[in-house]
Amino acid sequence: MRKTAKLVIAASTVATLLSAMALAPQVVVADEALAAEGKKIAENRKKGNCFTCHNYEGAHLAGNIAPPLVSMKDRFPDKAKLRAQIWDATAANPATMMPPFGRHEVLTEKEIDAITEWVYTL
Repeated sequence: MRKTAKLVIAASTVATLLSAMALAPQVVVADEALAAEGKKIAENRKKGNCFTCHNYEGAHLAGNIAPPLVSMKDRFPDKAKLRAQIWDATAANPATMMPPFGRHEVLTEKEIDAITEWVYTL
């Protein structure tokens, strides 16, 4: 009886792990696509134009008046705080030079989500 129980537990554990592995690539692909879209928006001079002030790997003629975009997961463990910073940096620092992209409707909510996803990969 114990052998049967152990076998059932082992089989269900393997099935759970395999189903989780099957779902993981779909989620990663969606995040990668959103991050790629975010990078396009961030580098668009009429939208984010992030490299004017920030330096990050791969930026062409990047600025140096804002913090470099590196180790973003370490600096913002809570992705919601990073998104809030992009949406309106003046909430945390009224003297910031960063435009409030969301509050001034420079970027849509969807565009801010995409940029947040991209910045979080840096």
